[in-house]
Amino acid sequence: MKGESYKNVNAYFSQTKARSTTIKALHDVLPLVMYIFYPIQLVTLAINEGIGSELFLKFTLIPLCTLILISVLRLIINAKRPYEVYDYTPSVNKNTIGKSFPSRHTVSAFIIAMAFLYINTTLGIIMLCWATAIGLTRILSGVHFVRDVIGGAAIGIIIGVIGFFIF
Repeated sequence: MKGESYKNVNAYFSQTKARSTTIKALHDVLPLVMYIFYPIQLVTLAINEGIGSELFLKFTLIPLCTLILISVLRLIINAKRPYEVYDYTPSVNKNTIGKSFPSRHTVSAFIIAMAFLYINTTLGIIMLCWATAIGLTRILSGVHFVRDVIGGAAIGIIIGVIGFFIF
C-alpha cells in the first residue's frame, strides 16, 4: 500500500462513529480473546499433562522465547510506523514511535495459533484465522504497515513449524 492508501483507509474508519468504534473494538478485543484462551489452555495442560511435561513446556516456552526475540528484534530494527511516515492520526489510540517491524501482536497471535495447532488441528485452524484477523486490524487501524504484519505472521509460523513440528 502507498501512503495515500493508508491515509484513505484510516479516514474511512474515522469518518463515522460506528466505523471508528468497530475498528477500535476489533483492534482491542481480537487479541484479548486469544490471550484469554492461551492461559486457559496452559492451565488445562498443566492439570492434564503436568507442568514438567514436554507438551506443557513447548506450549509455554516457544511462545515466550518468541515474544522475547521479537521484542529485541523490534528495538534493533526500530522501523517507523505508517502514521509517522505519512503524518496522520491512527484510528486507534496509538502514539508509539518506531518499533513497527514486525508487528508483535501478529507474531504473538501466530505463534500462539501454531501452539494450538500442535495440540488440536481444528482449534489451531480457528486460531490461525483469528491471528489473521488480528493482523488485518493492525493494518486497517493504521498502526502497522502491511510488511509488518506479513513479516510477523511469517516469523510466527516459521518459528512455530520449527519449534512445534520439527524439534
